Amino acid sequence: MIENLFTEQTVAVNVAAKDWEEAVRYGGAMFEAVGNTTAEYADAMVNTVKEIGSYIVIAPGIAMPHARPEYGVKKLGMGFVRLASPVPFGNEEYDPVDLLIFLCATDHNSHISALAELMQLLEDETFLERVRAGMTKEEILSYIQSGAFRET
Repeated sequence: MIENLFTEQTVAVNVAAKDWEEAVRYGGAMFEAVGNTTAEYADAMVNTVKEIGSYIVIAPGIAMPHARPEYGVKKLGMGFVRLASPVPFGNEEYDPVDLLIFLCATDHNSHISALAELMQLLEDETFLERVRAGMTKEEILSYIQSGAFRET
């Protein structure tokens, strides 16, 4: 399923961001550009972090920005961004962040199977090492489309 959600337009590498907010807004702009969300979604992702904190930092160096469906989500989508330089999100345990996985879902249930596959991908240490070592966007997409991360 996630091989259909990560696309040429929603995967980016070597993205320059001066801080966490700029990094989150980059992902929001990707979603808006492909028609997954409205501009309101990027604002909602930023406001969520400002209001609730850095809970979106889910593992060492990995954040998963998202917001509620009612904030401009048009269709299910995922995005992947590797930053050129890590930025702090305010999470003592897992900062700084260099990888961001973006999620937009139309409701509270339709994305569950995609999240399960995403967790398998993020548990693939070889993939994460290769991404951080400089995989290109094309290589990232190819790896995801291959399904090599799926448990057998």
